Amino acid sequence: MSTSRFGLFAAVRPFSFLVAATAGFLASVPLAEANPHILVDVQTGRVLEHEEAFRKWYPASLTKLMTVYTVFDAIRAGQISLDTPIVISKRAAAQPAAKMYFKPGQKLTLDSALKILLVKSANDIAVAVAEAVGGTQEGFVTRMNGEALKLGMTDSHFVNPNGLPGKGQYTTARDLAVLTVALRRDFPQYAGYFSLEGFTTGQQNVPNLNMLIGRFAGADGMKTGFICASGFNQIGSATRNGRTLVSVVLGTDSLAARADATANLLQKGFTTQPSNGDTLGSLKPYGPGQDQVADITADICSAKGAKIRSETRDEVGRMKVQSPYIQEMDHEPQFVFAGLIPGQDPQPAQKPEKMARGDAAGTIANVPVPLPRPATTF
Repeated sequence: MSTSRFGLFAAVRPFSFLVAATAGFLASVPLAEANPHILVDVQTGRVLEHEEAFRKWYPASLTKLMTVYTVFDAIRAGQISLDTPIVISKRAAAQPAAKMYFKPGQKLTLDSALKILLVKSANDIAVAVAEAVGGTQEGFVTRMNGEALKLGMTDSHFVNPNGLPGKGQYTTARDLAVLTVALRRDFPQYAGYFSLEGFTTGQQNVPNLNMLIGRFAGADGMKTGFICASGFNQIGSATRNGRTLVSVVLGTDSLAARADATANLLQKGFTTQPSNGDTLGSLKPYGPGQDQVADITADICSAKGAKIRSETRDEVGRMKVQSPYIQEMDHEPQFVFAGLIPGQDPQPAQKPEKMARGDAAGTIANVPVPLPRPATTF
């Protein structure tokens, strides 16, 4: 069955102390109901903690990890390369935000496209990549589902490459953990894509949506996602002393909450002894929600949800994260190039994005900067 829920630590201290914290300082504060999560050791496949790991959930932009896995497999098979030009089609350009607003016919390399996919989660780029690899979006989605079955993702089905709402698209925390572990094991040469602090098009700098990168010790991935029906989700990964853990957190109510939950879960994995002996392969289905996909739209895209999110920002719009393990970035973000192939039309101007109802919850102009909880002393 499941293990106990994870929670915040009882007190906050400077990070150097927290890395060495022991289980004695843990105070259990439960997550909200219906928050599937799982924590796995990549090297051993051992499940360190899980809750509602088989509840069906809408994957939102976490779908893009399945897209990226399928692309990496195509590179391995020699069907495409990182230098291959990706052409923006009319279908790709018509996708709702988040997007790059590139024009039909414009081109970028697959390398740049992957960086944009994983940093900005651009829906137009996901479709363009799918068309380049699969011939059509539909052909690529068929490949995605084939790869998922080969990996053992028995409770997942994809209908598009970007995670926008679509009938028949679902997954589970357990299946997403299977995918994430496979990405780390099967394609270690591409690990750097998941830990980028941001990219530049030459006209604008875009920081990573993953608020753990550069702010949580050892953070090196992986992806965030949101639609109204699934809430705010995050797959995190971190490596310390050669040991890599991955976490899946689904259904939180804000950007800050998903960052907090991910940081707390990963930290717990690095600092406590697990009580669970299961592996991803041996973990048996359990619990409710295996027959119907959960839909938490009423809690997320509502006045109630908006109020909760407003309470997680300060007066200038910065996220007020509560986890003591998320620190202010101690350096300027490093932005790698990811833009159009030179010689084309100028980059489109950056626009505040009114994200689709299924893709976000309101208007954003910039990625929020986290505001860690101030350190205190005993």
